[in-house]
Amino acid sequence: MDKYLIQPETCVNLDDFTTYYDGEIKKKDGKARLKEHNKTLRDLQELLYAEGKRKVLVILQGIDTSGKDSTIEHVFGDVNPQGTKVVNFKVPSKKELAHDYLWRVHQHTPGSGEIVIFNRSHYEDVLVVRVHDLVPESVWGKRYEHINAFEKLLADEGTTIMKFFLNVSKKEQAERFLARLDRPQKRWKFNPDDLEERKHWDHYKAAYEDMLSRTSTPWAPWYVIPCDRKWYRNLVIA
Repeated sequence: MDKYLIQPETCVNLDDFTTYYDGEIKKKDGKARLKEHNKTLRDLQELLYAEGKRKVLVILQGIDTSGKDSTIEHVFGDVNPQGTKVVNFKVPSKKELAHDYLWRVHQHTPGSGEIVIFNRSHYEDVLVVRVHDLVPESVWGKRYEHINAFEKLLADEGTTIMKFFLNVSKKEQAERFLARLDRPQKRWKFNPDDLEERKHWDHYKAAYEDMLSRTSTPWAPWYVIPCDRKWYRNLVIA
């Protein structure tokens, strides 16, 4: 995992990170290892829940089709749902917008003995709002510091934070969009708005690079995971 870790104060250029795995591990072996990790994760989660002291927060960020939903299914699908919660952050509601941007996030952070998985997160407030000019830079530019302080608070209160950026190539994203259209069982996933977002690829890339550079900390590090091969993405995160 160390090779995917973003060290604090690193100036990140995503061109330096591969999205494709072509190493020695074969797909069949990788899937077998994943099953072993699934069992280990299930056992550790039961211990965490029984002890009732520590907390775990997993944050998944990535562009459309990078595999956030699939990662949750294949990595965390075997854990006990009594001690695990998935939170999907969508467009903020009117009530949420009436508060500070971290308000809706803080109420979903894990309690003692819990694992909470964020499918998207508070990082949308330095990504989407930046790319679409929803707030000025004078506003979103301060949020990196806010987020670091927020995550330091969680860590100081006993939360282990793991943040994964799911790094998929533009070519692979296009192929996955086409697969959603070609396969009836996947067509429900297709949203025309995703194609509009794809037009902002370079702007999102710059926003993600700043996010990774400015918010990978000793208490809440980022990992950049190659995601063009789904089975390898699942194995690394597990």
